[in-house]
Amino acid sequence: MRALHIITGLGVGGAEQQLRLLLRHLPAQCDVVTLTNPGPVAAGLAADGVRVTHLGMGGNRDLGALPRLTRLIRAGGYDLVHTHLYRACLYGRIAARLAGVRAVVATEHSIGDTRLEGRPLTAGVRALYLAGERLGCTTVAVSPTVAERLRHWGVPEPRIRVIPNGIDAPRFRFDEVGRKEARMHYGLPEDAYVVGGVGRLAPGKRFDLLLRALSRLPGDVRLLLVGGGPEEAALRRTARNLGVADRVVLTGERPYLPHPRDDAPGLVDLLSAMDVLASPSTEEAFGLAVVEALAAGLPVLYASCPAVEDLPPDAAPGARRVTGSTGAYVRELLRLRAAGPDERTAPDAVHRYDIACSARQLMDVYTAALAGSTLEVSSP
Repeated sequence: MRALHIITGLGVGGAEQQLRLLLRHLPAQCDVVTLTNPGPVAAGLAADGVRVTHLGMGGNRDLGALPRLTRLIRAGGYDLVHTHLYRACLYGRIAARLAGVRAVVATEHSIGDTRLEGRPLTAGVRALYLAGERLGCTTVAVSPTVAERLRHWGVPEPRIRVIPNGIDAPRFRFDEVGRKEARMHYGLPEDAYVVGGVGRLAPGKRFDLLLRALSRLPGDVRLLLVGGGPEEAALRRTARNLGVADRVVLTGERPYLPHPRDDAPGLVDLLSAMDVLASPSTEEAFGLAVVEALAAGLPVLYASCPAVEDLPPDAAPGARRVTGSTGAYVRELLRLRAAGPDERTAPDAVHRYDIACSARQLMDVYTAALAGSTLEVSSP
């Protein structure tokens, strides 16, 4: 089977890194097209032996990208096209159909109650989404929560298949050496209590809440934010205004594992360097950073995480939902700090999200799409 994956960009983000991890486990010959931003994940895919093509799309309204993408699909002789993220799903589905590919699958990574990949869910966005969705065979939802949102939007239930994001859990196992090296690299004292946040620096992630919480926490508490995005300058300005800039580290985008020529630690070691992960975003589609933190044995405070909320209550005893704003996070962080460190072991929830299992389920979807059928919704 020859499959082409089309994604909006390949910067360091959850959907992008999930794609790379999936391709390591899919028993199919896969190429990748990125419409824009061939960032670090593109380099990682190339290092894995995956052919990556940058389409050079100029923006959402670069209609000239459509014939270029159509020609590329037709020339590749692909059996199936799989699209990821809003822009790629829209252009990719149309191009696949124009190229004569009937088996078209999409994964919905980032739909929230009121926003889609950071953009407000207006009537126009919804109408365009539904028009594109009808050109595919199956839409994969990364959680039952996302599946329910799709049904509410009007996507027919037989077209939806739940396949949760997966992780390579052993990779995230706590590493004492990695912890020390990561702290040393960023100047974090060995005895500091480090609150971590992982994700795109965008308004919806609400990392400014963690800065306000930090200003009310003891001086030995540090904040380590891993990710890049449009809010970076605003977050640095807020930290200065709150008088906590010297207690905040913003690492920028970091891959799971650093490139051999990159001396900065990767996400795996950065998770080891943390004492708790805080995820104040209220509109997560899955909560990949939370699951990765749990795999590293971290306690987690979250506002929204379908990956945990869709499981039995005892599956992730180290994860605690926090309702409320700054004060609620301050209280929970003080409670965890006072309780002291616990054994850094992964809970049962982590083992429910195995990337090899997700890849097997996705291959079932591919087989059904090629056979011209659909599969019923299933749970993780």
